[in-house]
Amino acid sequence: MSVVCGDAQSFDAVEQTPAPLPLVVDLDGTLLRTDLLIESLFALLRKQPLCLFLLPLWMARGKAWFKHEVARRVSLDVAALPWRSEFIADLRRRRAEGGSLVLATGSDMQIARRVADHLKLFDLVLASDGTTNLRGENKRRCLVSRFGEKGFDYAADGGRGDAAVWKSARQAIRIRPEPRGAANRLRALRPQHWLKNLLIFVPLIAAHRFHEIALIENAVLAFVAFGCCASSGYLFNDLLDLEADRHHPQKRFRPLATGVVPLSYALLMVPALVILGCLMGALVSPLLLAILLIYFAMSAAYSLHIKRVVILDVLFLAGLYTVRIMAGSAATGIWPSQWMLAFSIFLFFSLALVKRYAELVIVQRHDGGDAKARAYELGDAELLAAMGLASGYLAVLVLALYIATDKAQTLYQRRELLWFLCPLLLYWISYVWLTAHRGKMPGDPVEFATGDRTSRILILLMAATAAVAL
Repeated sequence: MSVVCGDAQSFDAVEQTPAPLPLVVDLDGTLLRTDLLIESLFALLRKQPLCLFLLPLWMARGKAWFKHEVARRVSLDVAALPWRSEFIADLRRRRAEGGSLVLATGSDMQIARRVADHLKLFDLVLASDGTTNLRGENKRRCLVSRFGEKGFDYAADGGRGDAAVWKSARQAIRIRPEPRGAANRLRALRPQHWLKNLLIFVPLIAAHRFHEIALIENAVLAFVAFGCCASSGYLFNDLLDLEADRHHPQKRFRPLATGVVPLSYALLMVPALVILGCLMGALVSPLLLAILLIYFAMSAAYSLHIKRVVILDVLFLAGLYTVRIMAGSAATGIWPSQWMLAFSIFLFFSLALVKRYAELVIVQRHDGGDAKARAYELGDAELLAAMGLASGYLAVLVLALYIATDKAQTLYQRRELLWFLCPLLLYWISYVWLTAHRGKMPGDPVEFATGDRTSRILILLMAATAAVAL
């Protein structure tokens, strides 16, 4: 972060003026690397999803009223917000030298007061009050009425409305944001999780029709379409989980939680990616489009409420995996057998449970005996492990029963080689759970498998075994 004052003057130059004027400081993008209205709005939707239907009514009464109604229903943890620490340190030095500081923000007064109480820096707080939206020209008039024309300095990030205030300020102090490169924006989409979409190719591979170009093209298009919808769901989830992520020992580094990617980016990308994904899905088939919409609806429901309901949350996670296989079937016209569906349900339920179990173990190291992960308590860990291991081993049993069927005999010339898949899969499932038990699972088992050497070797051995058995 850097500070630019007027025409290439420094912040120190403002401090050295013989008659220091009040320094008026903006909040969003200036003291903070975030937008408190968007934060408050998604905190409200997480807490009271049905308020979504009240938003148009509040907005009809004006932006100030809208902010007031949202703010009075939420209580943000201001201490955990992504502060601009260097700029705040400059303000503390100015305050120590006797300078007067004023917080003037378009945020509602309820939020502005909590920020001011936390920082303990400001002599005066000016904010929206439910009637007047303190932005742009309204803010300029308010400041001029209190301090006179050119009777104050104004520090802001140059967002919408700041130019109007700078016209009446003695010095315009622009707080430049940290670089927000394309890499961080891409990281916010979680492209590494697109690997889960490889499940779309499972029906094609299981039917041994991976040599048909037309089907491969449809599967690839479905893969990209699902990637767009999945990334949209991840952004939506991260918007809802901002405060929780900032208290998590690992998730606090996510781009939206740290403020390195603006919340407005996520707000725009959520609908854009859904629309793009649905357009590509419609090019393949109406059924794939329907499955994409079902997937996003399930993902949104999970983010809004289901993830806080014990057991149902892991069933939903397992279902989101299985929906990808169904999407592959819709794209290729190859429908999964009862064996594949049974195998998928048990395996994905185990992986969903290990995700929750791993979160509990990691959070325990941070919070001790009071550790919680979503709606799960530390005492639930042993039960989660028992259910997860049992479900994983049932998946191996289903695989073994399938190998003994006439269907497997028809598809594989050397069916007896498939029996090697059972110990390999037993090994991997046991290894994943043991890794989670030792607190070395990063949270998502798929992400872990792609980066873990042992997992990669086992997956390659399983793929090679199936190939040789053809």
